[in-house]
Amino acid sequence: MTELSHYRNIGIFAHVDAGKTTTTERILKLTGKIHKTGEVHDGAATTDFMTQEQERGITIQSAATTCFWRDHRFNIIDTPGHVDFTVEVYRSLKVLDGGVGVFCGSGGVEPQSETNWRYANESEVARVIFVNKLDRMGADFLRVVKQVKDVLGANPLVMCLPIGVEENFVGLVDLLERKAYVWDESGLPENYEVVEIPADMTDKVEEYREQMIETALEQDDDLLMAYMEGEEPSIEDVKRCIRKGTIALDFFPTYCGSAFKNKGVQMVLDAVVDYLPCPTDVKPQPLTDEDGKENGEFATVSTDASLKALAFKIMDDRFGALTFVRIYSGVLEKGTTILNSYTGKTERIGRMVEMHADDRNEIDRAQAGDIIAIVGMKNVQTGHTLCDPKHPVTLEPMIFPEPVISIAVKPKDKGGSEKMGIAIGKMIAEDPSFRVETDEDSGETILKGMGELHLDIKVDILNRTYGVDLIVGQPQVAYRETITTALEDSYTHKKQSGGSGQFGKIDYRIKPGEPGTGFIFSSKVVGGNVPKEFFPAIEKGFKGMMDQGPLAGYPVLDVEVELYDGGFHAVDSSAVAFEIAAKGAFRQSMPKAGPQIIEPIMKVDVYTPEDHVGDVIGDLNRRRGMIKDQEPGVTGVRIKADVPLSEMFGYIGHLRTMTSGRGQFSMEFAHYLPCPQNIATEVIAEAKALKEAK
Repeated sequence: MTELSHYRNIGIFAHVDAGKTTTTERILKLTGKIHKTGEVHDGAATTDFMTQEQERGITIQSAATTCFWRDHRFNIIDTPGHVDFTVEVYRSLKVLDGGVGVFCGSGGVEPQSETNWRYANESEVARVIFVNKLDRMGADFLRVVKQVKDVLGANPLVMCLPIGVEENFVGLVDLLERKAYVWDESGLPENYEVVEIPADMTDKVEEYREQMIETALEQDDDLLMAYMEGEEPSIEDVKRCIRKGTIALDFFPTYCGSAFKNKGVQMVLDAVVDYLPCPTDVKPQPLTDEDGKENGEFATVSTDASLKALAFKIMDDRFGALTFVRIYSGVLEKGTTILNSYTGKTERIGRMVEMHADDRNEIDRAQAGDIIAIVGMKNVQTGHTLCDPKHPVTLEPMIFPEPVISIAVKPKDKGGSEKMGIAIGKMIAEDPSFRVETDEDSGETILKGMGELHLDIKVDILNRTYGVDLIVGQPQVAYRETITTALEDSYTHKKQSGGSGQFGKIDYRIKPGEPGTGFIFSSKVVGGNVPKEFFPAIEKGFKGMMDQGPLAGYPVLDVEVELYDGGFHAVDSSAVAFEIAAKGAFRQSMPKAGPQIIEPIMKVDVYTPEDHVGDVIGDLNRRRGMIKDQEPGVTGVRIKADVPLSEMFGYIGHLRTMTSGRGQFSMEFAHYLPCPQNIATEVIAEAKALKEAK
C-alpha cells in the first residue's frame, strides 16, 4: 500500500471552458495512464464519458481517476464548471485535500470561478493555480494574477513566468530553479529543452523571484532574518516554506502554460507533489452527534484507527450502482461488514474498484486516504457515513441547496411510466440537488432542479439513457408566500358529539420573520393556562399548515408565531384538539396578516464584449433586473445584477444573439423578494385556474 505522505487527493475546478478537462487529459497522458489523448472539442475526453458531456463539450458529472507521478499517488476529480452543477463541485471539495484552480489566460477570473473559489475557501482546501490557454489571443498571465488578487481576494504566489505571448508562447521560466523550459512545435509534452533565461527577461525574473522568496520565507522567521541579512536560502528551505504557506491557505503557488499544447503541465504536477497536502496534513473531519451538531471529536487520518468513510457520490452505470467513498481512517477490505450510521443498517462490501473515469480496476483492500468506489451498495446515499459496526460515528454531513425551478413531465405512453420511475429513482440517488414530486391531482411528475440546463440534461438522460419519451411542460418558478403585518388573534376549537369532547383555546401573535428564518414558534404562556405538554402539538399544527399559503397555495416562508395565552379543559383537552386549533388559527389569521407572493431572485453574472454593454444592461432592466456592479476587463465587461428567476428563462439564447455569440452568464439563487402587484395577481390567477381545472 502507498505511504500516506505519498497520497494527493486533488480536484481540478474552474469556470466553464477554462480547460479543466483538457488539463486532466494531459495529466493522465503525462503519468502514463492513457496513451492517446482525447480532446474535449472532439467529444473524446476520458473523463467526459456521458453522451451529454461529449455533445456539449462540458463536464456535468465529476469524474474520478487515479494516477502516479514521482512515486506519489494522485486521486484526481475533474469537476464541472457550469453553475447548474456546482453541487458536484461542492461535494467533491468536501472529500479532497487539495485542488488545482484552472483559469483561462484570456478570460481570467470568470463568474463561475468565483463561486468555486468561494466553495473551496469554505471547505479550506489548499490550491495551486494554473493559468491555462496562454497561447490564446488576448492571453496575459500577469493580468490574470492581478485579477486573482482583486476579484478573489486571494494571494497568488507567482512561481514561473511565460516566455513569449499569445501565439508566440513557447515556454516558461521556473523562478525557483532559475531555469527556462522551451517546448518545440511537436506538441509532445516531453519534447522540451532547458535553455538560458532570455536576456530581456532576466530583470523581471529576479524581481519576481525575490518577491516569491520573501513571501515564502514569511513562514519561517529565522530564515527570513537570514535572508534579509544577505544569506540565500536553500531551494529545499524555500520549498518547505511554500508548502507550509500553501497548506495554511496564506498563498497559492501560481503556474502558467497551455494544456492543449502540452506546455507547462509537468510543473503543475510537481507543484501538487511539492506543495499540496497529503491526507495527514489537513484538518481532520469533525464528527457529529445524531442532530448533526459537532461533538468535538474528529476522524483522524490513520490506518490504525477504526473505519470512518464518507459516501460523497452515487453513480449508476452499465456495471450497476457505484458508491464513491473517501476513506478518512482505518482500512476497508472486501467481504467485511460496515455500518451506515445514517440508516443504522449494516451492509457487506462485495466488490471494490479503483476508478479511472468509467473504467475500473478491482481491488481487495483500501486504506485511509483512498478514494474508491464500492459496487452494489443498497441503502447508501450521498453524505452518509460508513463506519465500523463496533465503533459507530457520524461524519459532518453535506448540505445541498434547495431547487428553484421545476418542470412537469409525463411519459408519452403507458409503458414509459414504469421505466421513468426506475430511472428517476437512480437519478435522485446520483444528484442530491435534483428533486422529484408527483402532483397527486394531475398525476404529473414534477422535476425540480438548479437551473434550465440542469433540468434540460435530466430530461435528455431520461430520454436517451433510459429510453423514456416525455411530454415536457413549461418551466415553473418556485414562488413562495409570506406575511407583511403582525397581529394578535385567538382561536377556540371545541367539538361535542357523544363520548369525550375536544377543546383547545389559543391566544397568539403572528408576525413576519427575518428573511431566511423559515418558521419560528415560541411560547410565553405562564400560569398553566395551556399546559406545556400541548406546546409541541400547537407548533406541529402551525408548521403543518406552512406548506400551503392563503393566496395561491405556495409554501409559506419567514413567519413567527408566539403563543401567549389560551385555555384548556381538564377532560376534553388533548394534543389532537390543540393541533386542530393551531391549524384553524393559521387558516383564520394568515389572510388577515397581509399575505404576499414572493419570488426567487437570482444573482446573475454576465460577461459581454464592450460594444454590447448597453444592450445587455437594457435587456436586464427590461427583465426587472437591479444592476449591482460593472467591472471592465481587458476583453470585455462583467455585469452583476439581481434578476427575478421568472424573467430569466431562455436568457442564454437572447444573450448570444445580442453579443454575436460571445456573451456568457452564470446565475445562482440569491434570496426571495416580494413580487410586483401585477405579477402577483397573475400568479394567483394561474394557481386558481389550475385548481379549478383539476
